[in-house]
Amino acid sequence: MNTSSTLVAHEFPIEGMTCASCVVRVEKALKSVVGVASVDVNLATERATVNVAAGTSGAALIAAVDKAGYSVAAESFEFLIEGMTCASCVARVEKALKSVVGVQEAVVNLATERASVKAVGISAGALMAAVDKAGYRAVMFEDNPSRPVTASRGESLWPVLLAAALSLPLVLPMVGMLFGADWMIDGWWQLALATPVQFWLGARFYRAGWRAVRAGAGNMDLLVALGTSAGYGLSLYLLFKHAEHGTPHLYFEASAVIITLVLLGKWLESRAKRQTTAAIAALNALKPEVARVRTDGGDIDLPLARVKVNDLVVIRPGERVPVDGVVVEGASQVDESLITGEGLPVAKHEGDKVTGGAINAEGLLLVRTTAVGAESTLSRIVRMVESAQARKAPIQRIVDRVSAVFVPVVLVLAALTLLGWGVATGDWEQAILNAVAVLVIACPCALGLATPTAIMAGTGVAARHGILIKDAEALELAHRIDTVAFDKTGTLTEGRPTLVAATAALGHETHLLPWSAAIQAGSEHPLARAVMDAAKRAGVPLLSAAKVSAVAGRGMSAEVQGRVLRLGSPRYMQELGVDTAALREQANALQDDGRTVSWLADVTDRPQLVGLLAFGDAPKASALQAIERLRGMNVRSVMVTGDNLGSATAVASQLGVDHVEAEVLPADKAAIVNRLKDGERTVAMVGDGINDAPALASADVGIAMSTGTDVAMHAAGITLMRGDPALVADAIDISRRTYRKIRQNLFWAFAYNVIGIPLAAAGLLNPVVAGAAMALSSVSVVSNALLLRGWRR
Repeated sequence: MNTSSTLVAHEFPIEGMTCASCVVRVEKALKSVVGVASVDVNLATERATVNVAAGTSGAALIAAVDKAGYSVAAESFEFLIEGMTCASCVARVEKALKSVVGVQEAVVNLATERASVKAVGISAGALMAAVDKAGYRAVMFEDNPSRPVTASRGESLWPVLLAAALSLPLVLPMVGMLFGADWMIDGWWQLALATPVQFWLGARFYRAGWRAVRAGAGNMDLLVALGTSAGYGLSLYLLFKHAEHGTPHLYFEASAVIITLVLLGKWLESRAKRQTTAAIAALNALKPEVARVRTDGGDIDLPLARVKVNDLVVIRPGERVPVDGVVVEGASQVDESLITGEGLPVAKHEGDKVTGGAINAEGLLLVRTTAVGAESTLSRIVRMVESAQARKAPIQRIVDRVSAVFVPVVLVLAALTLLGWGVATGDWEQAILNAVAVLVIACPCALGLATPTAIMAGTGVAARHGILIKDAEALELAHRIDTVAFDKTGTLTEGRPTLVAATAALGHETHLLPWSAAIQAGSEHPLARAVMDAAKRAGVPLLSAAKVSAVAGRGMSAEVQGRVLRLGSPRYMQELGVDTAALREQANALQDDGRTVSWLADVTDRPQLVGLLAFGDAPKASALQAIERLRGMNVRSVMVTGDNLGSATAVASQLGVDHVEAEVLPADKAAIVNRLKDGERTVAMVGDGINDAPALASADVGIAMSTGTDVAMHAAGITLMRGDPALVADAIDISRRTYRKIRQNLFWAFAYNVIGIPLAAAGLLNPVVAGAAMALSSVSVVSNALLLRGWRR
């Protein structure tokens, strides 16, 4: 029997268990695997904990569960990765994680210093061990609102200042030589000043470089450690060799200044990276820690973690709204600018929704809690932005391929430089210096930071303006959008239609509105609410309806007062064989005015027309501007709606929409989007309803209005936090600017190396200048990305 010291624990979720017998079957299946010592399956948590002998395959456990008729669910893990310094580190950590059996996906981000892993049947411990074996350290990511999004606590400034103070006396003699002064200090003093910089302040490069060597790879730290050690070692050799003949020309200042510059570069880079996460920090800062909850004994202050759904929360003037909820008492103006990007306060009355993090202005509000903690809108926003910042853009694949071979190639080039200069000139001292310059300037930091910092800055500025980008791929794809398909109701129009006409057929004057209201009484459709509001204003008694059902894309059916009724679109009437000729002229006139027409028919004995209902839905105030801005960006606009052609064309003409697809069934919207994509077009779909979800998923980029349904938002890559169609143009503009920054950053990152390495190999680049250029490369790409934070419409 295996002892506990040789056992390895596996814990994973099981899908498909419904009862105690399922637990028994899963346990039996797992115990049948050779090497399993103990099994504990919990039905409540739907998880299995298995202790197995070291070396037992996790794949065997998964296969056993599958054979029993169940499945091991994939789990997502988030880790903070410590010790990464460049693109090569990212590639190595990803490779280590992907080598673990059961890992389906592993994405590592240098800018956020995080790893996102999707795996089946793998414990977090096994993944962290793989990272540790690769020479880095993984820490489980905790969703802590007070925690900055980056793993780094920020580089300390004191090592930079101390390194500069120790290096300054080494550099001053070089400055003096420019003015003809001889300030050369004794070689032993140079050794005393350079040694702590090299081996104390620069120890981080040796530690990280050694970890890379142990893992059979290389990174930026290895290049810096090798380069500065070569310069330091050459100086030490010359000092001892010529000690009896005065102070020779030494290169301690080169190694010391290079380390100082790299430390300065890392500090500036860390400071700049923290600024790219400013949007997340600002959103996290919106979360109050305490809520005032109304109880039978009075109002009490409770920590936000103890507030539950349906609790009544009191929000005084000037306070932040602590929870998502619905106003049950009071009225006020609420500032939601940091959440939705809406510049002006929004009026809130009884029945209106409020979002946690907003600021209450002058009124006292009593709010019934609908969501707290991780399910709140603010928490979901933070998760979505963090997820987008942690993911890789497709263009990053180029960098990944380059970084995989970058450091080994640089080491070979440095060796060739050393041998070439040494053999050709016999001046091995200069050969070493040229090889040092090659090692130092070839820093892959800028390559690793070029894309993620731009993505972080772009998603951050988008979030501040009410645009949530779910992943980096959506952000990158959006820059290519040349066609935008809009749903009409609730997207381009207000989505609050009113009944503007109700015309009965001969003999049905008293039936039209009461029967229509009876059919629509239980519906949440905007047109149904318009009918109910009109019936209420007219004082029409509410009749009961039986056998009420919706007919997808056509209308509704029901029985009222013993009559079998059908309410819906002209297509529905045509299919039912209802003659609408008596009111067709009036219907056409209404549709030409942009009205939506529904028909009511009695099909009890034979199909006969009862009347028509006409609805008006005003375009949103910003819809015209949105279409004009898209046209100015050379983006074609299309309206895809289930509404009749006349009404859709009228609204499209009013707004200047380029093309209309009317009378489209919900199931056909996705087919329309796919047809628009023909001809190599990049199509975005903008919608807000459940019926828009398939089209949102089919589009190259789905854009959902947060004022719509959760289903639509889940299907979309971009969510607009307020129902403003002008944000569509903003999202495309931010994407274009972000992609431009990515390309600029990659150009400069490659240019530094393409230009710098040959110059260094040719002996035209001093190691100190190489060190400055290397530090500048990382700082420049991050600073360039930060320019996105100044984006304005």
